[in-house]
Amino acid sequence: MGDGVSDFWGTKRVLVTGGNGFLGTALRAELESRRPDAIITPSSAEFDLRHPTDVDKMLTTHSPDIVVHLAARVGGIGANMERPADLYLDNLLMGTYVIDAARRLGIAKTVVIGTICSYPKFTPVPFSETSLWQGYPEETNAPYGVAKLVQLVQVQSNRAQYGQSAIYLMPTNLYGPGDKFNSSVSHVIPAIIKKCVDAKEAGADHIDVWGTGSASREFLYVDDAARGIVAATEFYDGEDPVNLGTDEERPIRELVPLIAELVGFEGEIRWDPSKPDGQPRRNVDTSRAAELFGFRAQIPFEEGLRRTIDWYLSHRAEAETRT
Repeated sequence: MGDGVSDFWGTKRVLVTGGNGFLGTALRAELESRRPDAIITPSSAEFDLRHPTDVDKMLTTHSPDIVVHLAARVGGIGANMERPADLYLDNLLMGTYVIDAARRLGIAKTVVIGTICSYPKFTPVPFSETSLWQGYPEETNAPYGVAKLVQLVQVQSNRAQYGQSAIYLMPTNLYGPGDKFNSSVSHVIPAIIKKCVDAKEAGADHIDVWGTGSASREFLYVDDAARGIVAATEFYDGEDPVNLGTDEERPIRELVPLIAELVGFEGEIRWDPSKPDGQPRRNVDTSRAAELFGFRAQIPFEEGLRRTIDWYLSHRAEAETRT
């Protein structure tokens, strides 16, 4: 995978659903460096992707060559436990209608972004793409994970029956500047950064953290994820799902003290074992992405954390209102 501008992008009109969100903003910046003919990022106010007529109107209005489907309803463990039906249905409908409309309207290539939450709760580590169907996802995020995984079946079925050029990518847990720091939707890294910053400013002597700290996660810097999506769009056209990750597994019990240190919070970390840990372990096998389109993550984790903390401290009002 090269970082130079190739002839592939010059004439392409690229439409990104969810293109104004966290990953979408990073993807837009990465695409701009490739200088395509157009980058189109419709908002949910313009087109509600849960309605097939809106999806058809979006694609006929903008006539893209490539559709990257990022739009999703997401949240941390709390949001997944409070609104499982919303997260299931909204994600199922959006993906289903985007993939189907892209097929019917002859879009040259469709890139569907899945989720690491689709893997079974107990998956051999590192997670290989061949393990996707070997069990049910972790309960707190299963509705979201299943809704996204169904789209892999649709992509593969459409390729087999209609020859649709559509690929399916699964980034691991994302973090970075532009993330959501609103407590109703935030994931673990922004949630812990906000806790530590608030506690430091309040002079608190401790923070409370959900779970036991025994779970592990793998974190992918958002700009690296954007590079992986762009590389796959250009160089990959196959039926197999592909992980995007770093192949670095980090226990939450080590993550929280690291964030506290970087923020400058020196108080006690109190774990709350009455709250769920989520999936026990997450660490993905990244070999398929390396082999198929040359993707390897580049940003060291501590550097990515520093950038994320710096962005939050300088964009707090924006970060905390994003839902």
